[in-house]
Amino acid sequence: MKNDAEFTQRIQGFLEKLNNNSDVKTRFFSLGEGTRCCAAFLEGASDGGHIREMIQRLMLFRAESKKAHNFPFGKAAAQRRTAPKPQTPDSEAEPIIKELLAGGVISGGVSVLNEPDEAVQTVLNADTVLFVDGCASMLMIATAAWNTRAISEPPTTNVLRGPREGFTEYLKTNLTMLRRRLKTPDLIFDRVSVGRRSNTDVCIAYIKSIADGEIVAKIKERLNKIDIDGVIDSAYLQQFLEEYSPSLFRQTGIGEKPDIITAKILEGRAAVFCDGSPIVLTLPFLFYEDLQQSEDYYSNTLRARFLRFLRIFGLITGLALPGVYVSIQAFHYTVLPPEFLMTMLNSIAGVPLSPVFEMLFVLLLFEIIHEASFRMPKYVGMAMSIVGALVLGDTAVKAGLISSPAIMIVAISAISFYAVPDQVGPLSLLRLMFTLAGGALGLFGIVLLGLVVIVYLAALDSYGTPYLAPFAPRVSNDMADGLLKDPADEIYNRPYSIPGKNKTRLKK
Repeated sequence: MKNDAEFTQRIQGFLEKLNNNSDVKTRFFSLGEGTRCCAAFLEGASDGGHIREMIQRLMLFRAESKKAHNFPFGKAAAQRRTAPKPQTPDSEAEPIIKELLAGGVISGGVSVLNEPDEAVQTVLNADTVLFVDGCASMLMIATAAWNTRAISEPPTTNVLRGPREGFTEYLKTNLTMLRRRLKTPDLIFDRVSVGRRSNTDVCIAYIKSIADGEIVAKIKERLNKIDIDGVIDSAYLQQFLEEYSPSLFRQTGIGEKPDIITAKILEGRAAVFCDGSPIVLTLPFLFYEDLQQSEDYYSNTLRARFLRFLRIFGLITGLALPGVYVSIQAFHYTVLPPEFLMTMLNSIAGVPLSPVFEMLFVLLLFEIIHEASFRMPKYVGMAMSIVGALVLGDTAVKAGLISSPAIMIVAISAISFYAVPDQVGPLSLLRLMFTLAGGALGLFGIVLLGLVVIVYLAALDSYGTPYLAPFAPRVSNDMADGLLKDPADEIYNRPYSIPGKNKTRLKK
């Protein structure tokens, strides 16, 4: 391969594997003694300044080395004789490759590539591949410099106290933020590539001495079995990692803040990072996690207990209130005090729709307004909410199509849901079901449907963890961080609901 034509043909064959894409650039140059080299990189995604400095150094490297060898006596020769042999990742690498690894290439990451397909993927990852004439092996040089969003507070998770930084779409930045909080060699990062065409980097993070090895192995197995064209976001992985799919309730935890993910990993969970997504998945997952917020651990214990009761009350209110209103209006109006009953009868007088259809119409109207305001531009969406909620609602009441109590009930229900924002999606669907049950069977139908939902949730299992733990089944040890949160200095053990190796969190 010392022939220039053969070396050029080799580079051309490599470029053909990349379909001669215009953003794949090559730079030919010679080492100090005349050996031809070629650097292949991705324009715009690779660090051009670093590549330029690397090439300038390589053009002088062999000349300096040869000059040092021309002096058989003196300090240079003594240093050469006593210098330790360079340790290279690949003992079979050619002499020139070994010499470049020993000091010719200065970079944060350098490794030897032996297969053309590895070189293709290296370039697509925005790193540089160095070809050397006469060497079958190649060098991978870390030069990736993707443009990424700056670290900022996530828009979906606002806090009064605690860290205000959130994950970004760049995997390396996210892993660095996690490593900053867990400075232990037990923190393991296992990487896999998912997607036939996207080759998306996915990383499983866990603490080896805490997490259950079988759970980690099961997550890896499921990720390796995914055969899909591309993975755009961690939500794609979520559907493959869930034990029961499809299901109304999600079975993977989600987080956008490093402090939350760190706390979950310390409890024995595994976190799944996806390159290109700021949302991190955690497994196993408990339903009760959505009733816990990071502020609970940064505020007063009594305040945290009150907030958890408030979230549970908001969840139940938002879920059952429309159905209870319909059932009372249709079947159980005698349970109301006479004054309240007269007020309600005066409000619904002249409404042409039956109670259940009126409530379903208002619920559907609110869902449409919510979806429209969410999809439209920010300022237009605010105007849409005002027009839809005030103008349209007030007009509908004055026209006698719907009653003012129905609008008030739906508004209270919608506001209550946002006490548990991560469950708004499934709870909105369940609310429709409870409304239908209340309109068909009254309070008996609501209680019956509630029992069915509880039995269904109790039957779910997330990687060996009961979905409703620590309440069903009851795990006494985990009640310290359950409905009544104990002070941090009194929570000695990690959750027993989650399989793990080391359960001691705080030594007495």
